[in-house]
Amino acid sequence: MKKFIRISLLATCMTGGLCSAQIPASVIEDFKPSSANQEGKEYPQVNSEGRVRVQLSAPEAKMVQLDIGAVKYDLTKDTSGIWIGESAPQDEGFHYYQLNIDGASVPDPGSLYYYGASRWGSGIEIPAKDQDFYALKNVPHGQVREHIYYSKTNTKMRRCFVYTPPDYDKDIQKRYPVLYLQHGGGENETGWTAQGKAGLIMDNLIAEGKAVPFIIVMDNGSWRMPERDRTVPQSERPAGQWPPKGWADGFMKTLLDDIIPMIDANYRTLDDQQNRAMAGLSMGGMQTRIITLANPNVFAYMGMFSGGSISTEDIENAPGFKEKVKLVFISFGSSELENRRPGFGGDPKENTEKLKEAGMNAHFYVSPKTAHEWQTWRRSLYQYAQLLFK
Repeated sequence: MKKFIRISLLATCMTGGLCSAQIPASVIEDFKPSSANQEGKEYPQVNSEGRVRVQLSAPEAKMVQLDIGAVKYDLTKDTSGIWIGESAPQDEGFHYYQLNIDGASVPDPGSLYYYGASRWGSGIEIPAKDQDFYALKNVPHGQVREHIYYSKTNTKMRRCFVYTPPDYDKDIQKRYPVLYLQHGGGENETGWTAQGKAGLIMDNLIAEGKAVPFIIVMDNGSWRMPERDRTVPQSERPAGQWPPKGWADGFMKTLLDDIIPMIDANYRTLDDQQNRAMAGLSMGGMQTRIITLANPNVFAYMGMFSGGSISTEDIENAPGFKEKVKLVFISFGSSELENRRPGFGGDPKENTEKLKEAGMNAHFYVSPKTAHEWQTWRRSLYQYAQLLFK
């Protein structure tokens, strides 16, 4: 393949791990429009190396950068005012990114927009070798329904998204188990269908006979830091006290008192503990841990994707959990395990093995060559879903 050769500039890393001005030394020129582009948009593009190339018309701008993966890449401007440039190779899967124009961070006008990092912004797909499991195929498809409801706990209207399996509207006598599936920090109830491809993952699993049909409920688990804690820099927060005690209580009450009763009242659910599961990624996994340990009479299956783990001490302090919970599923990206984040407790693999030794059905999954990112969580859902309600 032809390569485009350019002078290589070393990355300059700033405080907090942000790097800038890194320009690739050689680039394979086989770029194609991203599958996450707005219809008809040629840019952004991705090549076989996983590099992202963007283009923007900004004749009056002094500097334009591509900000992806905590690195800012300088773009170059031609005589007509068109800026263009590309990133270093990215991991397979979905990534958030933005453009920086003279210091102002903005979405790319060529991409679709996704909610992440507490804002609507750009996203891009780096084609993955295993993308077939979430591909759009000619198989029976379920529906993702937007459900608006009133929450007594929060005294306001809320929204969740509900996935119903392909045959849900054909056999109106059949009832289904339910998975309550939570997003990560800075994301919302749209994440698992837009970024996570949850509906397509389930459609394909059901079509292949690898998973039993079940309903998925995706609600907003975002929480606000108490005012007293917002002004305290993270570096000054006392060890062992972050996140603050009780941080998941608000969503736990919303889930137990509002969401689950609302779903059971409006959908054909099997409304007992044996047919109810919970899982989440990152922050959602941490919420899952707290909520399922406190409520083993409500959930029979639990999954934590990049959100810590369950220890034998946890189950000793949670009466009924060991006896009632049928599955504990823990997963991480391989890069996360190589560079473990603080605050997630002990070794997750070791903790899971000890649960097995204690007699629990515990599974540990590692997503190869991924970090704290959506490809890890897509793969985790794919593995987890095959173990549920069997």
